[in-house]
Amino acid sequence: MTTPDTPNNQAPLRPLPRLIFASRWLQLPLYLGLIAAQSVYVVHFLLELLHLIEAAFGSKTALDALITSIGYKSDVEIKHLNETIIMLVVLALIDVVMISNLLIMVIVGGYETFVSRMDLDGHRDQPEWLDHVNASVLKVKLATAIIGISSIHLLKTFINAANYDLKVLMWQTIIHVVFLLSAIAIAYTDKLLNSSHGGKH
Repeated sequence: MTTPDTPNNQAPLRPLPRLIFASRWLQLPLYLGLIAAQSVYVVHFLLELLHLIEAAFGSKTALDALITSIGYKSDVEIKHLNETIIMLVVLALIDVVMISNLLIMVIVGGYETFVSRMDLDGHRDQPEWLDHVNASVLKVKLATAIIGISSIHLLKTFINAANYDLKVLMWQTIIHVVFLLSAIAIAYTDKLLNSSHGGKH
C-alpha cells in the first residue's frame, strides 16, 4: 500500500532533503505580495478611468489630474480633453493591463513551476499557456511581455515627445532595442537547449 508521501513505494525523503525541498514554500509570501500589488494596479486603473470619464463630461479637476498623471505639458491652458490627452491616458490604461498580465504570468506560472502544482487540469478557465509552462517557457513569455510594456512606454513618449529631452528619447529607444535583442537571445538559447535535449532522446 502506498501513501501520499511515498508514491510507488519510494523511500521517504531524509530530513535534510525534506527541509530543503520544503523551503520552496518560502516563495509563497512573495506571490501573495504580487497579488497585493495587482490589487493596487486595479485601483489605479479604476481611478484613471474615472478621471477620464469625468473629464469627458467637463470636469476641470479630473482633467488636471489626468494631465498631471501622464506628464503632459502645453504652452496654452488646457480647458478640455483633446485627442493627444485621450490617447496618452488610454495608452497608460493599456500599460496597466499589460503589467497586470505580466503579474499574472509570474504569479500563476511561478507558483506552478517553483512551488506546487495547482491541479487545474480539466478546469474550463485554465490558461492555455499553463499546459506546457516551465522555467524556460516562462522566461520567454516574460521577456515578450516586457517588450510589449516597453513598446507602450516608448509610444507614450513619442506622442508626448515635445515634453522630453532628446537624450531621454534616445535612451528609451536604445533600452527598448536592448530588451528586444535580449528576448531574441533568450528565445534562441531556449530553442538550442530544446533541440539539444531532443537530439539526446
